[in-house]
Amino acid sequence: MTTTLFHNCNLFTGTKNKVTPDAWFTVDDDTGRLTALGTGNQHGEADHVVDLQGQYVMPGLVDAHTHMMMDALTNKLYYLTETEVTLQALENLRSALRAGVTYVRDCGAAFDVDIKLNKYRAKHPFVGPEILPSGRPMSMTGGHGDFTEGEHGETTWGYLVDSPEEMRHAVRLAFKEGAKNIKVMSTGGIMSATDQVDDTELSLEELTMAVKEAHSKHMTVAAHAEGAKGIHNAIVAGVDSVEHGCYLRPEDVELMKEKGTYLTPTLIAGYTIPKFGQGKLPQYMLDKAEAFLDDFFENVGRALQAGVNLAFGTDSGTPFNEFKDAPLELGLMVKAGATNYQALHAAGLGSATLLRVDKDYGSLEEGKFADFLVLKENPLADVSAVQQVDKKVYQHGQQKF
Repeated sequence: MTTTLFHNCNLFTGTKNKVTPDAWFTVDDDTGRLTALGTGNQHGEADHVVDLQGQYVMPGLVDAHTHMMMDALTNKLYYLTETEVTLQALENLRSALRAGVTYVRDCGAAFDVDIKLNKYRAKHPFVGPEILPSGRPMSMTGGHGDFTEGEHGETTWGYLVDSPEEMRHAVRLAFKEGAKNIKVMSTGGIMSATDQVDDTELSLEELTMAVKEAHSKHMTVAAHAEGAKGIHNAIVAGVDSVEHGCYLRPEDVELMKEKGTYLTPTLIAGYTIPKFGQGKLPQYMLDKAEAFLDDFFENVGRALQAGVNLAFGTDSGTPFNEFKDAPLELGLMVKAGATNYQALHAAGLGSATLLRVDKDYGSLEEGKFADFLVLKENPLADVSAVQQVDKKVYQHGQQKF
């Protein structure tokens, strides 16, 4: 075994609301895992030594909601080819890692490109975060996720399900392909022209079937849920996470706490559309985003203050929401009412626990993978420190950027 010693740093492990000065840690170069952590000079010998020069070290970001197939600047969803989607995904993943995201859960990819890249990665390595794939999302006909094309409405984007039995079959197909998470469209959304964000789409019975089938196969379920009724149905059905939660009601916050449901706010996805989309996006997208943005921040803030389980997600790939800007979500979470530690914890152990990968990722502890960022400023004092453009990014102990 060869080891590398990283020393002379201010260490935020992600487990406590504090930074430890004069810290060091060692990494097994063969496995990429942390072997020891401490302070001072009692660190023993190592094959390689890296002096971090008093900079700040924190865990890599775990982004629980991305769309690697999407181009955030063209916003093209129709008539995509698998080649185009794959190339876009590889570009996005590289950009995500450069921004400090070392693990992602993708929440809906045409052609199951996230599953395929994850499957073929060992044989065809590429630069990017580790991936927990969902494959194609579950949508009702005409709903958020029904981006059909062709004379007979062929779709490569989502599974179209209109009954509990169709949902059972679709989840089993996703399982067969290699999905580790099931994405369900509980409500309408901003990017779909046929609905409003508060439209209730997949029924309670369909959502319940998705949860039953997914949980029986060790998969999680993430619900796109923006309107109040659809959010409620998703929570009652037993999904693992509510994504977005724009019109989350106080009584459903309490229900989420009772059931242990996570909230993944993706505030940046609502923020970028009215800010950068004027004259560039369809008017229906602008109208929807502008109508709910204030309520979105207020409702998320109430949930944060109530102590709901919190994950970090960006919805990267949606309009003007580029993968390189993922750290901006931390600042928006703080703007909504999160403490700096709350936001950083969500981006580490919060998301890792939701994704069930917290034994390996989400914090810097002995035995876990050495995925970490090296920053000039203290992220616990100001989360904007993570936005540093030239930060160093390590994955499994190896510097990638």
